[in-house]
Amino acid sequence: MIGTLQRGVIAGLKTSWALGKIIFPVTLILALLQPTPLFSWLIDLVTPLMKWFGLSGDAAVPLVLGNLLGLYAAIGAMLTIEFTVKEVLILAIMLSFSHNLIVESSVASRTGMSVTLMVIVRIGLAVVSGLLIAHLWDGGQEIAQYGFMPKEDAPPVGWVAIALAALNKAATGIVQLVAIVIPLMTVIQVLKERHWIEAFSRWMAPVTKMLGMSPNTSLTLAAGFVFGLAYGAGVMIQAAKEDGVSKRDLTLAFIFLVSCHAVVEDTLIFIPLGIPVWPLLVIRLVTAVLLTMAVAFLWRRLEQPKRKEAAS
Repeated sequence: MIGTLQRGVIAGLKTSWALGKIIFPVTLILALLQPTPLFSWLIDLVTPLMKWFGLSGDAAVPLVLGNLLGLYAAIGAMLTIEFTVKEVLILAIMLSFSHNLIVESSVASRTGMSVTLMVIVRIGLAVVSGLLIAHLWDGGQEIAQYGFMPKEDAPPVGWVAIALAALNKAATGIVQLVAIVIPLMTVIQVLKERHWIEAFSRWMAPVTKMLGMSPNTSLTLAAGFVFGLAYGAGVMIQAAKEDGVSKRDLTLAFIFLVSCHAVVEDTLIFIPLGIPVWPLLVIRLVTAVLLTMAVAFLWRRLEQPKRKEAAS
């Protein structure tokens, strides 16, 4: 058992190192850019588009922050701006599909996935969902009542303070990564060596089959579903190498996960906004299932002529 735990810790350290080399510099660069005119320019660029979604120009701030820095930055900004209930719901659903794009896409690319495909799918889902709610729902015109206001630190002043704050943010990200990945990889190592992974795959088989994937994709799917693209990528990378997950199944798994990942954290984080969070979870889950099944169906249809040619 001790040997199993040691192998799990070593696997976790290797995975943390591989992911940390991406997460640390990307987080550091983004944190350094936030106080610069470039961020203000991006917000000014997006502001005119807000009216398409029935949003005020101020909504550009959380959208830009959420897509570049993550949900916590977006929600922190939303809690300082007065929005209607409808605007809050639109922003919450759009951000649940499209957030932390640079970090999550960069990490996920380590599995061989196309960054371009991931970004297009996530932004596409955010845009479509935002437009549908904006034009199909007439309610929610009252001012949103936020659950609570978090204590905000004063923004750093001066480049030294900004650099230190950026380093602190990047280092915190690595600490969080290690705290999640090492225990997770250790547990998975125990499950593998005790042959419980096979039982889990059999239990998940109906789900993966419904989504058009092979049973050996179950661990990859579960890791991303619970822990998210960034933290779950370590399991995905190992599964792709050791479990023989095909490129097709990996692509389908990521299509599902870009729509619906880290369901616990990414759902509960919206509670301070004072809106019901169950619709967010249901919309993400239904979208992920339908989109993945549709892509799997089309993939099979496209592969049928090739199989017939190979058989003849």
